[in-house]
Amino acid sequence: MVEALDREEVFYSSTRDSGSRVTASQAILKGLADDGGLYVPDHIPALKTSMAALADKSYQETAYEVMRLFLTDFTEEELKGCIERAYDDKFDTREIVPVREAEGAYYLELFHGSTIAFKDMALSILPHLMITSARKNHVENEIVILTATSGDTGKAALAGFAGVAGTKIIVFYPKNGVSPIQEKQMVTQKGDNTFVVGIHGNFDDAQSGVKAIFNDQELAAQMAQAGLQFSSANSINIGRLVPQVVYYVYAYAKLLKAGRIRDGEKINVVVPTGNFGNILAAFYAKNMGVPIAKLICASNENKVLYDFFETGRYDRNREFKLTSSPSMDILVSSNLERLIYRIAGNDAAKNAELMAALASGGSYEITPQMKAQLQDFYGGYADEKETAARIREMYEHTGYVLDTHTAVASAVYGKYVKDTRDETVTVIASTASPFKFTRYVMNAIGGQYDAMSDFELVDELSRIGGVAVPRAIEEIRTAPVLHDNECDKTQMKAIVKRFLGLGA
Repeated sequence: MVEALDREEVFYSSTRDSGSRVTASQAILKGLADDGGLYVPDHIPALKTSMAALADKSYQETAYEVMRLFLTDFTEEELKGCIERAYDDKFDTREIVPVREAEGAYYLELFHGSTIAFKDMALSILPHLMITSARKNHVENEIVILTATSGDTGKAALAGFAGVAGTKIIVFYPKNGVSPIQEKQMVTQKGDNTFVVGIHGNFDDAQSGVKAIFNDQELAAQMAQAGLQFSSANSINIGRLVPQVVYYVYAYAKLLKAGRIRDGEKINVVVPTGNFGNILAAFYAKNMGVPIAKLICASNENKVLYDFFETGRYDRNREFKLTSSPSMDILVSSNLERLIYRIAGNDAAKNAELMAALASGGSYEITPQMKAQLQDFYGGYADEKETAARIREMYEHTGYVLDTHTAVASAVYGKYVKDTRDETVTVIASTASPFKFTRYVMNAIGGQYDAMSDFELVDELSRIGGVAVPRAIEEIRTAPVLHDNECDKTQMKAIVKRFLGLGA
């Protein structure tokens, strides 16, 4: 293996069976373990490059320094090739991830990719990691990406895999649970290998349906016979999580380079959180050696994570609320399982017991010893009024326009500072462009916009915000609808089989 001397091999096991052991490329290909668990590294590797050295590196160079430590069965040539193909002119800035200061905090703008949401940061590279993994493992089957989305993952995955030889992609989304722009982005997606379905249900229904299809052994056998195999582009795939670690390392290095912090000085990180993958990546960055103090988990009115951090009890038995931040409208945060496994002492049996309780009764409770290991986290939430008020205040004070998800994080950060008086330098993950949620954002800023169409609102937001309409929005302005598929949440397996030519 090329340049392997300064890195230890990292293997991956299931959160529900620590006896399993696969390489990074095998974990990326499978997506979900056979027992329904999520793949986790056997250890979180320490950064080998100093922050002072990283301060002078590009995003692509930083990505290599981080990802090579997790993906240890990839050669230097393979990994650098994936990175170069991912982080190119699909992004509208050479920085890839700018850091913008506003009202005493630093907004990490993760929305400069082809679908103007943070999911691009991982889904631009996942197809390349997956095809490389297939080649490394001599896989001849066609890979079928099966994904549930609460709004952003779907389009980012579709854009990443469209036209990629040897793959097909099927995306399920809640028919009435995403913004009009998000839906238009998905249903206008080109590519003969793409398939988009709106289900009559919410995101948790879509996610549960996808997991059930993954675990259907009879269907897996049918697919194998037809030369097909499933994989996932959801954040359950370790190939999604590892690239997300990069931008937290990069953010610290850029603050250091700009003289905003001293080398070794700790920062706080605020992440608007639904499925828990994005904040888990920050937790991994902290455990790699990035000087991070608090990980502030920001929820909207579906505050299942806030309640968990407060009480140690995870309980999805509650009303599901459709909010202005739909990518966070989630009651089952799949990636939390990776953290539960860790605080259980990497005890797969204990984790499996808790996940079984969640599946059967909708809740579980961690032990006091496990809860004591969550001191790095702070949970907060913002309701709809607080979210709208934060968008308006930020615009009025600075002219900077937040999307609804970032506004939730910003509002929670304000509450955190008020509660704790903690003045630590803070990075807020800005996870989407306000152009994806124009009606919510414009109504929050103020004015009468009911008579305007979604694209008239786009132009008005561009005018008042002083920023160009993103290429991703211009592309769908007049694009025809290519996917008009809908199904009940109970029909997901049947529609997958029909798309794949396996019968109803």
